[in-house]
Amino acid sequence: MNRTLKSIVPTHTVLEGGGFKVRRPAAMGRLMSPFLLLDEMGPVDYAPGEAVGAPDHPHRGFETVTYLLAGGMKHADSAGNSGDLNPGDVQWMTAGRGVIHSELPQDHMMENGGLMHGFQIWVNLPAKDKMMPPRYQDIPSADLPETTSEDGQVWAKVIAGEALGVQAVIDTVIPITFIHLKLKPGANYVHACEQDHNVMLYAFGGSMDVEGRSLHDGGLGLLTEGDAVSITAEEDGAELLILGGPELGEPIARYGPFVMNSQQEIRQTMLDYQRTQFGGWPFDSNAPVHPREQGRFAKHADGRTETPTDQ
Repeated sequence: MNRTLKSIVPTHTVLEGGGFKVRRPAAMGRLMSPFLLLDEMGPVDYAPGEAVGAPDHPHRGFETVTYLLAGGMKHADSAGNSGDLNPGDVQWMTAGRGVIHSELPQDHMMENGGLMHGFQIWVNLPAKDKMMPPRYQDIPSADLPETTSEDGQVWAKVIAGEALGVQAVIDTVIPITFIHLKLKPGANYVHACEQDHNVMLYAFGGSMDVEGRSLHDGGLGLLTEGDAVSITAEEDGAELLILGGPELGEPIARYGPFVMNSQQEIRQTMLDYQRTQFGGWPFDSNAPVHPREQGRFAKHADGRTETPTDQ
């Protein structure tokens, strides 16, 4: 049985990190487990000296997946990892028990400006994996499988999962589908879906027909259950992401960059962060609170917390 569009979630533009614009669906979180967030970064054409990114910030309890289409980013973290992200590259970061990292424009972007465009997606981790050791997978574009249909009408980049008979190379904690598709006008693509997975389509170019209903640029289409989805590009062609994964079925307690299963775990996370800045394990209970956190998090060290939310 083919899946249909059960709802279309519009996007809105917000500022993140140091002030870069992202298009974000107006509702995520529990709506589309296991995905917590989908941000389309840009496209923004920066003048010299204007490019911005995300300075040092922490994460715990989930994964961040950054897929760059244009521009150049560089990252560094509290475990000593660093590297560049260029067009077509993917960084799959499993924050696990905790990491601080930064995502900033490469020097050439700051000096010369240019187009910045890409995605960051947050993937929730099951309770049993939330405290796993952090890890990075930096995969250059050349190592990510790309394929084209026999008739040349459909192109796919397989970041996670499988498409057009091609399997991804990235190792994921839970089974994830993450496919970048381009369809020429009138082209049809049928994607096989795991029956027990939630699946969604995010359109960021052109428009497409899904079982008689149109999905346009900037729309997040949530799909019904089924074993396949049939996508037909309309007259202007279509560019989209297919995202899928299992329903975790666990409570979500979220406070900013921390995603756990209970408010108690959120309080413990904030204490852990204050003591270690996610830079040393096991905890040193006498470690000082980092100065930059004395405002935002230290005032909650007595256990008080804002009500965790799931967007």
